Amino acid sequence: MNRLSFVTTAMAVTLALAGCTEQQSEKNDPATTTATIAQELTVERLYDSPSFSGKAPVGVKLSPDGNILTLRKGRDDDQFRYDLWQLDMQSGEQSLLLSADQLVEKELSDEEKARRERMRVYGSGIMSYAWGTDSKALLIPSAGSLYYYTLGSEQARQLNTGDGFVTDPKLSPKGNYVSYVKAQNLYVYDLKADKEIQLTFDGQGPIKNAMSEFVAQEEMDRMTGYWWSPTEEHIAFLQVDETPVELVTRNEIYADGIKLVDQRYPYAGTANVDIKLAITDLKGKRTWIDLGDERDIYIPRVDWQAKGEDLTYQWQDRPQHTIELRNYNLASKQQQVLLTESDDVWLNLHHNLKFLKQSAQFIWTSERSGFSHLYLYNNDGSLAKQLTKGDWQVDKLVSINETAGKVYFSGRKTDVLEVHLYELDLATDQIKQISKRAGTHSVSFANAGNVYIDRFSSDMQPPQVSVHDAATGDNLQWIEQNQIDENHPLSPYFGYFQRAQYGELTAEDGKALKYRLFKPHNFDESKQYPVIVRVYGGPHAQLVANRWSSHDYFTQYLLQQGYLVFQLDNRGSANRGTAFEQVIYKHLGEIELQDQIVGAKYLQSLPYVDGDNIGIYGHSYGGYMSIMASFKAGDTFKAAVAGAPVTDWALYDTHYTERYLGHPLTNAKGYELSSVFPYAKDYQGGLFIYHGMADDNVLFTNATKLYKTLQDQGSLFTAMDYPGSKHSMRGNKVRTHMYRTITAFFDEKLK
Repeated sequence: MNRLSFVTTAMAVTLALAGCTEQQSEKNDPATTTATIAQELTVERLYDSPSFSGKAPVGVKLSPDGNILTLRKGRDDDQFRYDLWQLDMQSGEQSLLLSADQLVEKELSDEEKARRERMRVYGSGIMSYAWGTDSKALLIPSAGSLYYYTLGSEQARQLNTGDGFVTDPKLSPKGNYVSYVKAQNLYVYDLKADKEIQLTFDGQGPIKNAMSEFVAQEEMDRMTGYWWSPTEEHIAFLQVDETPVELVTRNEIYADGIKLVDQRYPYAGTANVDIKLAITDLKGKRTWIDLGDERDIYIPRVDWQAKGEDLTYQWQDRPQHTIELRNYNLASKQQQVLLTESDDVWLNLHHNLKFLKQSAQFIWTSERSGFSHLYLYNNDGSLAKQLTKGDWQVDKLVSINETAGKVYFSGRKTDVLEVHLYELDLATDQIKQISKRAGTHSVSFANAGNVYIDRFSSDMQPPQVSVHDAATGDNLQWIEQNQIDENHPLSPYFGYFQRAQYGELTAEDGKALKYRLFKPHNFDESKQYPVIVRVYGGPHAQLVANRWSSHDYFTQYLLQQGYLVFQLDNRGSANRGTAFEQVIYKHLGEIELQDQIVGAKYLQSLPYVDGDNIGIYGHSYGGYMSIMASFKAGDTFKAAVAGAPVTDWALYDTHYTERYLGHPLTNAKGYELSSVFPYAKDYQGGLFIYHGMADDNVLFTNATKLYKTLQDQGSLFTAMDYPGSKHSMRGNKVRTHMYRTITAFFDEKLK
């Protein structure tokens, strides 16, 4: 194995500056420096504390009056334990507002553990909070308990929510109540009267009130099951009956025993939950909304109109070919369909529905043109006009300043590899880019609409958080500049961090395939290097992008071990339009692999690539892709690492799987050909599979079924299973062992 030498101070400074281009024009931006010596990475250090991402805060919010900015920060000695801090908007000084040590934390309930896993939320302490509308108080959930903190107080007030574990807490729109779910029922807490009010009483067993079902959490990005009206007079909520869903006894295998978990898991082709939609007042008087005769449906979104007189919900058929935006009027109890989206393939969900307050209109996004764009509708469902158009994508409707006639959205108009903030003038339809630096901008606005918070990163700059002027994009105040200076946790290692070379290849159908190639800092064109292809390959994901990602830490480690690392976003990946994404419909793992082979052939054409030693590694859908590459293209990919892979799509859930493959009864051949098993007979060797033994997303059965098939045909392979680990393989000890094992496997197979 080639070992790397230390780099010079000059090289370290050059690399640091490369990650900070255009920052020198920002307000209060001091010069950038780095440590004098670069250290080699170790696997043990990759995800240890303090984080390589630095002190970039999360959960940054402005108070409703815009005078106070709050944020959650991990501790230096434990990056995953969070306290609540405040920032003085004038001086920029930060101070601790509330320590997590003041809060009583219970053992998380199984329901909350699963909910957090599906939200990809990890850590302890203050994990979320919400501002009261008067900007004087905060609601802070703490592992099943609720605290109400008034600014200036020494202690937070614990709300008397009685026995039981509280989940999904919310402050009401005017700040008079707190709502939450407990024991499968909906409650509100009257803050003035200091008392709890139970609104539903029939939640028990398979009946769950105001809770999101499994596929809503895992696949629809809907983590809640209830919604306050703007007037605080009503709450809309869903009731799910899980009785039709098969009750599966799943083994979660831990180091010291086996836990039997009864889970209602909706395998593809099997029954979903029965779902109902209701509206209740604060006395518990309930009105059911007629969802129609067809019961095998989804309700992915629910939203109130601005005045609180109308409730809208998105009705989706099971094949996911139709979405209806339906409106229910509380006074007349009448419904109408405001708009219908339809597609012969599938429809992607979004969160981009915003009702205007000063006019009877709303803004909606649709992919009907082939790309996600904004449309302005009248509240009667008639189309006013299309607001954006072109062969590029709108990601998110961020904010609307109705007084100024401005709409702010994030999108990829400039470059598909970057996300920027744009301003749309409703009167002229003119679009102006607001964000300035090349990279990825995640933006949230203050209520007043004149300033926004920007969480920015690029491939060589960890997340920076700042406040900007909405009209010009100018930096008004750093929240966390997160410079890679001599005090930054990344500083000793940054001299080895390498920026990727970006490029473009052509798929068989002529579509452009974006890729990036990483090379070690001491790269020598006269040598030949083995390559590891890091893949995901599935829909709703993009790996090749100009942003900071903790997943790239292992990539940088592999570079130090003498590998090139390559990534290519194949057809089926996100953010390039429906024609690029939907080509995988009804047959997964075929076209995606064709594109990855295009990438591998390109690598083999490079003089500095050892074309006989190309490996591939992915997790989840990427694990599935790695197995398909090993089985169907073993002559190209000598070694494959598959993490938590789907092996048989009949073992995955309804909403995700049927979106792309249809129903098993109507596409049995597609399911068969999309699984890995028809191709196992062509396996030549060089496969390593790992899986968490408590995975409730891609069930461990996917791995054991493949183990048995390979064993029965006498094929040798490597496996490593992790007791107690879920799908995301969290924990520094688990990840350290996993990455050391992966590295050792590739070293054995490719060197």
